[in-house]
Amino acid sequence: QVQLVESGGGLVQAGGSLRLSCAASARTFSSYVMGWFRQAPGKRRELIATISRSGSSTYVPDSVKGRFTISRDNAKNTVYLQMNSLKPEDTAVYYCAASSQSTVFVTTSTSYPYWGQGTQVTVSS
Repeated sequence: QVQLVESGGGLVQAGGSLRLSCAASARTFSSYVMGWFRQAPGKRRELIATISRSGSSTYVPDSVKGRFTISRDNAKNTVYLQMNSLKPEDTAVYYCAASSQSTVFVTTSTSYPYWGQGTQVTVSS
């Protein structure tokens, strides 16, 4: 069982930055692939970033590449999402998730059994 708690969301102007954090309760945090997703009203939940167990490999989709960076600190049981050059279309609820699937990355939401409660990010124009 893994409990995840996100923090760091809020209101920011377009062009600004935010860093989201996700603290995990798992004693074996380093055994989980971690991901960040977001969901805007009326839209599907989409993958924003995923990171391997060691943190040595990351994947971000083209929609946020060059602006969003995922990282993790296994000693602190925490995964981060650094978001730069934010746009109004980045407005959404952001979720972190954990997967024990035995692949380097996990890109589908259905492969993540553990989810945080979400944190709201609002980008004003």
